[in-house]
Amino acid sequence: MDLPSRTVLQGPSRAPQRAMYKAMGLVEEDLARPMIAVCSSCNEATPCNIHLGRLAHAAKEGAKDGGCTPREFTTIAVSDGIAMGHEGMRASLVSREIIADSIEVMMRAHQYDGLVGISGCDKSLPGTMMAMARLNRPSIFVYGGTILPGSWNGKQVTIQDVYEAVGMYDSGKITEQELLSLENVACPSAGSCAGMYTANTMASVAEAIGISFPGSSSPPAESDQRTKLCYDAGRQIHSLIESNIRPKDIMTFDAFENAIAIVNAIGGSTNSVLHLLALSWEAGIKLRLEDFERIRRKVPHIADLRPGGMYVMRDLDDIGGIPIVMNSLLKAGLINGDAITVTGKTIRENINSIQFINTQSQRVVKPIENPIHKEGTLKILKGTLAPEGAVLKIAGINRTKFVGKAKVFDSEEAAFDALAKQKIIEGDVIVIRYEGPKGGPGMREMLAVTAAVVGQSLGEKVAMITDGRFSGATRGFMVGHVSPEAFVGGPIAFIKNGDIIEIDIPKGKLSIQLTSTEFKKRRRSWKPIRPRYRSGALAKYSTLVQSASNGAITVPLAVR
Repeated sequence: MDLPSRTVLQGPSRAPQRAMYKAMGLVEEDLARPMIAVCSSCNEATPCNIHLGRLAHAAKEGAKDGGCTPREFTTIAVSDGIAMGHEGMRASLVSREIIADSIEVMMRAHQYDGLVGISGCDKSLPGTMMAMARLNRPSIFVYGGTILPGSWNGKQVTIQDVYEAVGMYDSGKITEQELLSLENVACPSAGSCAGMYTANTMASVAEAIGISFPGSSSPPAESDQRTKLCYDAGRQIHSLIESNIRPKDIMTFDAFENAIAIVNAIGGSTNSVLHLLALSWEAGIKLRLEDFERIRRKVPHIADLRPGGMYVMRDLDDIGGIPIVMNSLLKAGLINGDAITVTGKTIRENINSIQFINTQSQRVVKPIENPIHKEGTLKILKGTLAPEGAVLKIAGINRTKFVGKAKVFDSEEAAFDALAKQKIIEGDVIVIRYEGPKGGPGMREMLAVTAAVVGQSLGEKVAMITDGRFSGATRGFMVGHVSPEAFVGGPIAFIKNGDIIEIDIPKGKLSIQLTSTEFKKRRRSWKPIRPRYRSGALAKYSTLVQSASNGAITVPLAVR
């Protein structure tokens, strides 16, 4: 076995290093085994991560029983739900890079032989997987699991309902007491947000790529099955080291195509586009926006999951989880079954070993031949307003085209204030700019705004475009990731109030009705805004981050 830890622990010159380990209670037998990192994003910032310390303990026990010596450390995790709607959201996407960097630093510094990564909130999932790809040491990803849905007025509710209820309250549709009663029951346990929002989407991606166990993305956070998955991951890591199966053996182009197929089939988060592009960069795979659109056109939308559908992740788990979706796609020839996974087996071998039950009467996943939509849900748009691309999730949208007048805001706060004051009317296209990767910086999610639109019953009566992002809980005619962003002089910077904007889904177009002469005039007169941050993490991020069309990756100046 190729064990990097031997360079730290073998020979007389490494006596000081061994002494440090022995100070922590390890003995010679422990030091002779492979040294395995167990990294979690456990913290008290969010319910998504609060239980991960217990799961890390289970992974450590599995690693010991599997013949390894585990060493535990933690990384950060931002709560998107709590950071939403204010300055804190600028730190969210930045945290993805910090998570990847921090795991890399710990792994390189201590020369651990393998990694079990456990995370729960939106950016900690891709951040952990990015570190795995970057390091390319035997690794297994384990999701912290989904929160259970709450119950309010006889129906299942999630955090999405609370955000939308704020808009209902602002428009006088519910009372403050009703809002409070919903708030009190919407999040009843530990775990990540319950619908097919970003965390659950990226957990499904991990399973589809093969860096986590089949069936591991759907069990609830506080279930016994979740604890067992962590134990099994710790135990399996020794087998990966023996077999020399590494993340880049798993994260092939075929595996990324499988992941894109799954996201489209389940109506997953638009954030998955950013994260898959970033993960492919770390894995050395040339993935492009055009690949997302190519795959979307051939993969049907079959899982009826929130926010565009009816059901939550726990409902999907009850009928077999992501494997039931992958099984349908595999039988239809829509995913590659030969891709290798952390089990040491292929996708096909994993799926064929699963006995599916309750598949006839269930309503969560539709048959391939009778899908919710004949094509997938992550639509890539281009046009005069988005030469590099933009993303729209079409799950739950009934219209195929929107033409309206622009109402322009240079920050999320300004747009939300206009909504709260009932200044957005039917036919408007809300434009929120200077919220991109560099301009925000950090490409804030806009759930507070988009949920307020839905809560005010504007739904598909208005549209929105932004160089920022959307929460996985967003629904409606909402176009994000508009690139190039306003901060670097992208066309979205030149829009004025009253301009006619057209969103055409069948044609894949996002355009503005302006003459080329007027467009050039506006470009010449445009002046960039000053950076919002001059020092610290956000300022550093702004100088390194690339376009959303490249996954908002941070690339050192020396390698550009």
